[in-house]
Amino acid sequence: MTEREPRVVVFAYSEVGTRCLETLLRLGAHVVGVFTYEDDPQETIWFHSVAQTALEAGLPVLFGSPTEERVRALRPDLLFSFYYRDMIGESILRLPGLGAFNMHGSLLPKYRGRACVNWAVLMGETETGATLHHMVKSADAGDLVDQERVPILFEDTAQDVALKVADAAVAVLERSWPLLAAGRAPRIPQDPALATTFGRRRPEDGHIDWTWEAKRIYNLVRAVTRPFPGAFTFAGGRKLLVWRCFPEEKDPAVPKILPCGTVLSTAPLRVLAGNGTAVRLERVQWGDSVAGTPLLSGEEDMDGMAFGARNLREGERLGPREDRADVPTCEEGTFSPKEDTDTNRRNGRSHDA
Repeated sequence: MTEREPRVVVFAYSEVGTRCLETLLRLGAHVVGVFTYEDDPQETIWFHSVAQTALEAGLPVLFGSPTEERVRALRPDLLFSFYYRDMIGESILRLPGLGAFNMHGSLLPKYRGRACVNWAVLMGETETGATLHHMVKSADAGDLVDQERVPILFEDTAQDVALKVADAAVAVLERSWPLLAAGRAPRIPQDPALATTFGRRRPEDGHIDWTWEAKRIYNLVRAVTRPFPGAFTFAGGRKLLVWRCFPEEKDPAVPKILPCGTVLSTAPLRVLAGNGTAVRLERVQWGDSVAGTPLLSGEEDMDGMAFGARNLREGERLGPREDRADVPTCEEGTFSPKEDTDTNRRNGRSHDA
């Protein structure tokens, strides 16, 4: 080790965080500290542990608020944020002489903000990627260093895409490391006119609106299916989780007066969606308890056809917990998704897992 080797401080979490930390170590980076999080017991932890990776490498692992004093004590030359969930203060970003860089899970300037992979799947994108960029005061707005694209296939879930993005992040970091270490990182300005910003997704955002067309519902389901909280509807007042489904084209034989959410058949389990389309429910699960019966475990989700035959009847309507008198028919228009401009920077957080 020589005095010229930059001292690297890493802020990281989730799969991208672990993979990028492993990549830095493999490239011989002199990592002097790793800020990360203790896992939340209320969260499904599907990704590898940054803390464990750092400990196994003999690196200092730091939890809690990354104050300027704590970071300054590490004397960083380079700072990286890899899916770290809190905004890093501007005074900290000014500490490393070679710069501060963030790895974001989209093709910036599109999909700035939170849950970028989930949003890309939900919005029906056919590609996304990983972007390394200079960090500035505004989240995800700094000049670009490098990007790597990945395809989003029609059947991909958000987890499938997240793993592709992690691979892309590794490729970007490997290409960029020599320039970063030498203080010669490229600067490609983002075009603000092309920027889109999306906010944090909460479990309640998985509520299925049956006035949406089938493909839109399909995208929602695969965007929030396991390991995320899942899309859901209500049947007979009970919450019904939908883990897998498939969109069907408009069926001219379906009466136009039927309300959206009507069960068209139970074998297969088909539900009427917007504009006369239909959704075939393939894996479902009750999402609440009833009459003292405990919530079903993950092993007790069911094939849609078997569930429909046991629990539903043709003509029954799925939808809100309580019936409404103003239920539209499925010929009254289609859902037009709105961009979520609420970045929800509560506590400064800018990324989901």
